[in-house]
Amino acid sequence: MSLLQSTLPVDTLNQVQQQSIQLAAPQDNLNLLQLMMKGGWIMIPILLLFFLGLVIFIERYITIRNASKADGGLMAQIKSNVLSGKLDSAIAVCRSSNSALARMLQKGLTRVGRPIKDIEAAIENAGKLEVSRLEKNINILGIIAGIAPMLGFVGTIFGVIQIFRDVEIAGGIDIGSVSGGLYVKMIASASGLTIGILAYIGYHILNMMVERLILKMETEAVEFIDLLDEPGV
Repeated sequence: MSLLQSTLPVDTLNQVQQQSIQLAAPQDNLNLLQLMMKGGWIMIPILLLFFLGLVIFIERYITIRNASKADGGLMAQIKSNVLSGKLDSAIAVCRSSNSALARMLQKGLTRVGRPIKDIEAAIENAGKLEVSRLEKNINILGIIAGIAPMLGFVGTIFGVIQIFRDVEIAGGIDIGSVSGGLYVKMIASASGLTIGILAYIGYHILNMMVERLILKMETEAVEFIDLLDEPGV
């Protein structure tokens, strides 16, 4: 009889452990989306910001990359045509290239014959227009980088408020429910911070690409002006 009584607590303990493992198993099978949605309603705007930032980054990356595509012999062809007095051919070369640099130089070619200052002003204005087109919507990534972490923090604060409200209604503290609730609500903060960091990185990547293109355009513009300023042109 004593042997039977001694084995009962052990069996009961094993059953409790097995049940707890079985109850915990479904939580381990959550996919990423299900886990993120446990952060509550605040995850909806956070995920919307993620998809908006992703679309903007991909679209701007492709646009800037196409605008800065290598025009290997562009300046050489323009120089050859200008020195030969074939302005129409030089303009045609720019039109066929259809890059940001080509469009800027084309604007200068259409002003050939006027004072150098007028040509420089035309090129500068065309360059500013091209840069503004390239920078379109990039600032939205900077806004997302600032808003997403704050939304995640707001979600966590609302979650903590809800936990304390449930504790007040229950009239006692259940450490399991409190810790579980905090775990769920911290998902919002982690998601907001992650999306904010990604948006911040994307924002600076695009700005660096634009800055490199601006430097290239300025260098080619100076070379173009020097070409027009040569004697006999």
